[in-house]
Amino acid sequence: MARVCTGSMPRPGEVSLAHRGLLFLDEFPEFSRKALETLRQPLEDGEVTISRARASLRYPARFQLLAAMNPCPCGHHGDPEKACTCTPLSRTRYTARLSGPLLDRIDIRVAVPRLTVEELTRSKEPEPSGPIRARIQAARDRMLLRQGERNSLLVGQALRLHAPLAAGPASFMAAAARQLGLTGRGHDRVLRLARTVADLGGSDEIREVHLAEAVAFRPREL
Repeated sequence: MARVCTGSMPRPGEVSLAHRGLLFLDEFPEFSRKALETLRQPLEDGEVTISRARASLRYPARFQLLAAMNPCPCGHHGDPEKACTCTPLSRTRYTARLSGPLLDRIDIRVAVPRLTVEELTRSKEPEPSGPIRARIQAARDRMLLRQGERNSLLVGQALRLHAPLAAGPASFMAAAARQLGLTGRGHDRVLRLARTVADLGGSDEIREVHLAEAVAFRPREL
């Protein structure tokens, strides 16, 4: 996934070809563990480093990852209308293909239940894309005016500077970090997401409601 090789000279792979774009991986756990683990560096650093005897090369790989998976091998775990046929062990093995360090680099995790026939046939008219685009552009303009770069690029002191928390939100964040067992990386990813939620809402300050929404997108278990 990170590279395609011809002889001893590596060439850009899928993650570099998706640079500044979207990489969609369907049936996420069905990829080999080795291939999935190669995603960790580009998701963290935005580049891929490949070392060979003749040279060490770096390729850009700053992409947005979108991955989809079933809740279990048969696909029916948690379905209220169709029983799951998997054993607890098979479900555990299925989700265990995604390592903790890899999941720690994924900001938003959303469960999408199967739609009923009624929901499919009587769905509401979706919101037009125009207003959605306007909200996103306004949030992007806000973050660029404030810090000169996207929230996703804020790390370390820059993140603390542009995403400060007042006493109430800081207490909420500390409690959520303890309850979810967040790593340092997970803590900062929740904070960056909360900063973006606040920007989308037109707020200069990160409030508890923004942190709560960011935390809700990061459940303890898949």
